[in-house]
Amino acid sequence: MSHLSPFQTFLLLSIVKIIVVFVITLTAVAYTVLLERKVLGHMQNRWGPSRVGPFGLLQPLADGIKLFLKEDLLPLAAERPLFIAAPIIALTCALVSIAVVPFGAAHHIYANGIGVDMFDISNINIGLLVILGITSIGVYGIALSGWSSNNKFSLLGSLRATSQLVSYELALGLSLVGVVLRAQSLSLRTIVDSQSAHGLLSWNFFGGFQFVAFFIYLMAAYAETNRTPFDLPEAESELVAGYHTEYSSMKFAMFFMAEYANMITVSCVATLMFFGGASSPLGHLLPANFGGPILTAVFPVLWFVAKVFAFLLLYIWVRGTLPRFRYDQLMSFGWKFLLPLAMANIIITSLVLALHG
Repeated sequence: MSHLSPFQTFLLLSIVKIIVVFVITLTAVAYTVLLERKVLGHMQNRWGPSRVGPFGLLQPLADGIKLFLKEDLLPLAAERPLFIAAPIIALTCALVSIAVVPFGAAHHIYANGIGVDMFDISNINIGLLVILGITSIGVYGIALSGWSSNNKFSLLGSLRATSQLVSYELALGLSLVGVVLRAQSLSLRTIVDSQSAHGLLSWNFFGGFQFVAFFIYLMAAYAETNRTPFDLPEAESELVAGYHTEYSSMKFAMFFMAEYANMITVSCVATLMFFGGASSPLGHLLPANFGGPILTAVFPVLWFVAKVFAFLLLYIWVRGTLPRFRYDQLMSFGWKFLLPLAMANIIITSLVLALHG
């Protein structure tokens, strides 16, 4: 890289990281669908996908090929530009938010005088706000999909989804304020570093006494991603299939890709905010150079992946266990229970920090 300028070197390394993370994220989205089908199958005493490839591992590939080959229908009275843009907005917002997630320990590589962190695409000091802002924009994709379809059932589904997402975004954002107060930063890297000193006793869930905040975040995250027991926008018995009724082929698939990408994102945020991110539950009990430089860099990534995987399993477990709410129960739970509880958690956390500060 000696013939490249420092800026060109930085740009090249950044593009490589973006491509790697993008490919890994899309692969994770595809295999999260397979994981859900397999786990639910075993919970319900059946096999799940098992015929395409060994243990059904090629099922996501087969599903992708099938969706690409499906006829792409467009309703005659649909608002064509917005109808096409809606799934793109939903999927783009779901994928872009992963850019600020630190999925490993701070590990810099140097080339041509430029230092680049290997294990995040962009380390910015307001990473948490970026994630909350980008994911909140994704609701426009859902709202536009229902309106542009020119279908009353799609419109009702998008309106229900929009009101649900806006309602639970408040509780989700407020649930994270206590963690921000403890870390005194909106940087995800700083928040993780503040939990790494003494292992799991330093994690906000245990040592920070933010288990109430975690409960609020978890409930709001289920609602934000339209997952059971909050999957009211897709209540087939009432709304046919909700906001994506008129979609087919890959446009239809993009909405579900966005849903599973959002599942991964909220699992990453839960890991970072409450469970130490890529930090080990053993803290600094092991030497810093334990296992050599390669293992020192790889172990945090493995811890992070294991924690995110545990959250995804919890998502699937809840789907296979609980029935959905009624819509009035859904809205009452968000506005009358989670929101006041989140505000109370902020007040109590602030008082505790002020008394011990």
